[in-house]
Amino acid sequence: MRKYPFRISSHLPKAGIILSAWAAVFSLPACAQGAADGGFDAYVQSLWPVAQAQGVSRTTFDQMTAGLRYNARVIALDKDNLSSGGTSNAIPAFAPYKAKHVDAARINGGRSVYSRLRPLLSQIEAKTGVPGAVMIAIFGHETAYGKVTGNFDLPEALATLAYDGRRRSLFEPEFLATMVMVERGVPRQVLKGSWAGAFGYPQFLPSVYLRVAEDGDGDGVARIWSSEADAVESIGSYLRAAGWKNGEPWGVPVRVPASLNRDSIASQLNPARCPRVFARHSRWRSMGEWRAMGVVPEQGNWPADHIQAVLLEPDGPGRTAYLLTGNYRAILDYNCSNFYALSVGVLADEIHR
Repeated sequence: MRKYPFRISSHLPKAGIILSAWAAVFSLPACAQGAADGGFDAYVQSLWPVAQAQGVSRTTFDQMTAGLRYNARVIALDKDNLSSGGTSNAIPAFAPYKAKHVDAARINGGRSVYSRLRPLLSQIEAKTGVPGAVMIAIFGHETAYGKVTGNFDLPEALATLAYDGRRRSLFEPEFLATMVMVERGVPRQVLKGSWAGAFGYPQFLPSVYLRVAEDGDGDGVARIWSSEADAVESIGSYLRAAGWKNGEPWGVPVRVPASLNRDSIASQLNPARCPRVFARHSRWRSMGEWRAMGVVPEQGNWPADHIQAVLLEPDGPGRTAYLLTGNYRAILDYNCSNFYALSVGVLADEIHR
């Protein structure tokens, strides 16, 4: 298993930063094209000096930009995605989301993939410290174990989003990253994915692929679009880079005593990234301190007392709560959503059970 030698120095958005809302469009047909737009063509051609500075040849640039058209449907989906977030402060319960995303199909499918790839997963675990079941759980959440990966042309979608301008600082580097990928050997025809630029079994953005993709099956290419081995090793590589610690769980389902003084453990932090996500977490306390406060695991063994964790009660007091370690934060780095990260952890536990 060789490290895939691709790198890019431009901005590197997180793998899950724009993935959570596009699943609803899986059933849509191939991209509807907008009318020709001279401004779009001029914008695309203006990127040649930047692409050249990143090592893209003129031949590759011309290949990548020939025939690109402004895709009005991509912009419509993007606007719908941004507007669907709403401004309500109401937080839905986790239980319905969990029932939908940790269902029998995902559990059984995950166990099948886990069993088939177990020898490889053992090797990846030894290298990264990431449990194989966690890698498989992300694989299942992102693309239903490779069944649904998206059918939008990535360069066209990313060029359209960059030209639109509302989030150019995000999408222009990703469009350029597709050129770097092709320059370094990735076939142009495999660049298919979501309207928002994520592709392959793990749904990586192009720059994330260049940063962490791994060749898990040893054939010299990190084919995350067709190789399960490459996909899961690349997921492990991502989580390792995000700070995964060997030997610690992602979290523990627990019961919290009614007498717990929640005001005394309320977090005082004001994070710049994903503030609504982290606002739901308590202060950090050791497992030993949580145990002394009367918090008990729902099942299984209690983690080592020195491990630090925050408390999250996603369905409110009196329901299953979770003590979440720094490894949970690594999953949040993949997709900054408590419901996503919790369901990955719960699915991983079911797969491994």
